[in-house]
Amino acid sequence: MVNKNAELPPLDYLLAFDAAAEFGSFVKASEILNISESSVSRKIKLLEHHFNRAFFIRGHRSISLTHNGYLFHADISPLLEELRKISNQLYEENLIRTVTLAMTNAVAGLWLVPRLMKFNALNKNVRIKVIASDSDEECLSDDISLSILRGNGKWPGYEAHLLFDESIFPVCAPTYLEKNPEIRDLNKLTNYSLIGEESEHVNWMNWSQWLSIVKKKKVYVDQTVLVNTHAMSIEAAASGMGIALGRAHLIDHLIKEQKLVVPLKSKVVKTDYGYYLLKRTNHPSCKERDLIENWVLSVS
Repeated sequence: MVNKNAELPPLDYLLAFDAAAEFGSFVKASEILNISESSVSRKIKLLEHHFNRAFFIRGHRSISLTHNGYLFHADISPLLEELRKISNQLYEENLIRTVTLAMTNAVAGLWLVPRLMKFNALNKNVRIKVIASDSDEECLSDDISLSILRGNGKWPGYEAHLLFDESIFPVCAPTYLEKNPEIRDLNKLTNYSLIGEESEHVNWMNWSQWLSIVKKKKVYVDQTVLVNTHAMSIEAAASGMGIALGRAHLIDHLIKEQKLVVPLKSKVVKTDYGYYLLKRTNHPSCKERDLIENWVLSVS
């Protein structure tokens, strides 16, 4: 029976012995372990003292294993290798992996950020590096693992999974609706502050286009406030500045939290566009990227 109370030598003694025995040199062992040659020699002497036996025959410029040293090395070498494998495995499990996920500013600020804290709490060893840009070229650059973009589902060289469609309707702050109840009347909506957007996105709907579709006739309106991102127009609406055109899914949480209200609930315009999760076709599998891909699909 193994005596569990027997004192074990320090691990660094064993590592010094193993390296010296493997390479037949204290000098080489010192290079491998990144310690001095004298430190290697001292650790091995202490190991020999611990077991009260010699493991090396020391020459003027050389060393060689004694019979006891040869047997001891044959016993401990595979054990140390197994210990290294276990240690590396635990290290890999604790290593934080980062996956780059690119998307438009609106998707990043309105859709991803409210969900990111929950993901991080459940996935301690995986981190999402968010790249927010309204440039499709930047979101599809070579160093991007996954992208979320608005479009028609056709990106050559990419697999595209629809996350949600594009459904558009007016939204404003609850206080703005309380002060201006007439905005529930479509015909009086244009008498109030309309927050518009200047966007580079293809066929990005403005107030004139939305009203023309809903009223089924050409309508041209002046937009009281003009911003260059969807996230900014939603922020302006939530602050009480006026009425913005919101996108379903992107602002659902703000409606649920009553930071925004929908004054014309029956007036929704659905476009031919949607928001898609993209990854390169035939791209090598990566468990961290696959984890994030599955998570995004599950919460959309």
